[in-house]
Amino acid sequence: MAIIGWVGLGNMGRPMAANLVKAGHTVQGFDVVEAAVTAAAEDGITPAKSIEEAVNGAEIVFTMLPKGEHARSVYLTDGGVLEVASKDTILVDSSTIDFDTARALHDAAREAGYVFLDAPVSGGVTGAAAGTLTFMVGAEDEDFEAAKKYIEPMAGNIFHAGGDAAGQAAKIVNNMMLAISAQGVAEGAVLADRFGLSHETFLNIAKVSSGDSWPLRTWYPVPGVVDTAAANNGFKPGFAVSLMRKDLGLALAGGETQGVPLDAAQLVADKLDKLIDEGWELADTMALIRNIDPEAEGLPKNFS
Repeated sequence: MAIIGWVGLGNMGRPMAANLVKAGHTVQGFDVVEAAVTAAAEDGITPAKSIEEAVNGAEIVFTMLPKGEHARSVYLTDGGVLEVASKDTILVDSSTIDFDTARALHDAAREAGYVFLDAPVSGGVTGAAAGTLTFMVGAEDEDFEAAKKYIEPMAGNIFHAGGDAAGQAAKIVNNMMLAISAQGVAEGAVLADRFGLSHETFLNIAKVSSGDSWPLRTWYPVPGVVDTAAANNGFKPGFAVSLMRKDLGLALAGGETQGVPLDAAQLVADKLDKLIDEGWELADTMALIRNIDPEAEGLPKNFS
């Protein structure tokens, strides 16, 4: 079993690290929020007081951070991973960050003599806890193979997406498509209801027809139709509006740098901005239905 360094013990990082502990590894965990480190200790994660302490003696280091700016800070600043980790330590960033930052981290790690992988995940907090996340990995072939055994206790699927930043590219494009599909499901659910269709009947037709999608089958925005839908729980988040807007922002930024118009993504970003402006940033993404029908079943009067 290995010593594993972990930086970032939030809603995703803590359960992911906990699954490595369950697999028999020693995980040394650090977070800038002291309470997060204390909470993670309940899962068997060894508390670390600094990045240096977290990576000390580690065969591999994982980072799970909110944004690209945090990833740059953790890796590139004084006392950061590239300064204090052993050169033979494998570095894996599982944050969802912008494409350009991911490439910059690959370049900086390579120049400093490290193996680095970008490996964002899909599956949310539920998947993190269950160890069923989908990992999308950007790395050289031999580096992917070296890291794979450490990723497996956290994963249901592991894909080698390609070279530098390919994992981030796959995650960004996937979540952009998810957001666009979610908007379509919200509009479809309301229109089907106005036409007089029962939600159950419409769902059963659409999910075996050309309107099928993952958010249709998993996030249907009406209570009592799909067991896994946030609508059953007052639209408390599985995937919060603010996080989906962040991911769409990454896609829109990528569209600008790559010269690709993303009209549908921009439309959904605008719809999410409206929810955020009205105080719904912490609600589930399928609160998108509120923009179409403010009186939709299951929606609270406000969200806090």
